[in-house]
Amino acid sequence: MKLPQVSQVLPLTSLDVSEIAALARTIWQHHYAPIISTAQIDYMLTQRYEPALIENQLKDPTIWWRKLILNRTIIGFSCCMLTGQPNELKIDKLYVHCDHHRKGYGAMLVADAVNLMRSNDLQSLILTVNKRNHSAIAAYQQYGFEIAGDSIVDIGGGFVMNDFLMTLTDMSRWNT
Repeated sequence: MKLPQVSQVLPLTSLDVSEIAALARTIWQHHYAPIISTAQIDYMLTQRYEPALIENQLKDPTIWWRKLILNRTIIGFSCCMLTGQPNELKIDKLYVHCDHHRKGYGAMLVADAVNLMRSNDLQSLILTVNKRNHSAIAAYQQYGFEIAGDSIVDIGGGFVMNDFLMTLTDMSRWNT
């Protein structure tokens, strides 16, 4: 008898940090290889997923790291943060392992971000996505996000993030 699959989104703990860093590397090397250079992938992984950095962010009350668990295995994660703009939350990271794409897990992480936004009395949810990441752009549009502009940022090391800024404009999917 096959047991039902149990999935949930939970706060990340310091015990999860190494696993998240390893999962990020796996996801990024698979997903971003056709989009950005290997050198930029490595640079950005070092910049964003060093365990000490994540540990420090876990202590910051304006940053929320979440893990997506399927049958006791972490298959994805997100990180949301206040932007400094009034009433605005940003989904800074949202990733699901490629073996679990198109199964509703990304939507679970977006729903969690919407709940964070609401529980903190915020009014706006934004994110940035690489302009060549067509599958993610399409998914975010299905979730109610619209492209609001460009976000081109020099991240150092000779690298630039060339992204779209997207804003959640259609809340109907999330009105539960």
